[in-house]
Amino acid sequence: MQAIVAVDKNWGIGYKNELLFHVPEDMKFFKEKTLGKVVVMGKNTFLSLPGQNPLPNRVNIVLSRSKNFNPDGIVLINSLEDLLEKLQEFESEDIFIVGGQSVYKMMLPYCHKIYVTHFDEEVTADTFFPNLGEMPEWKKTFTSEKILSKGHTFSFNTYERAF
Repeated sequence: MQAIVAVDKNWGIGYKNELLFHVPEDMKFFKEKTLGKVVVMGKNTFLSLPGQNPLPNRVNIVLSRSKNFNPDGIVLINSLEDLLEKLQEFESEDIFIVGGQSVYKMMLPYCHKIYVTHFDEEVTADTFFPNLGEMPEWKKTFTSEKILSKGHTFSFNTYERAF
């Protein structure tokens, strides 16, 4: 299982249920990695998607305690136990955790690889991803060259579970 996330210098991921950064290269990277795959997200992340529609050409699994929340095109899951059972139907390499904060935190122990777009700036955030650089079980195995787009400098990074 994998996760994919974009973070600022402080590992912030969002503010008021919105992404912190909107750059075409990061959106393209996200799409390339997740197209045809399974994306797992919380209800708030789903509600932040354009038009509150499922991501096209992916299996959209939404984790929510709300049993009456069930938009078309999603698989609604109400508990971690049910989620883990459902995910057994898919190849681990095809599963991407895509947010938000509580889903990332809950699913991090099950992930073996995390794709992190690191932005070289600090912005206001109210949700965060765990700082993998401070966690000995995670090792950075790839860093792209710096990219400048729309006034933002960032790099694509891969972290893999070290043990």
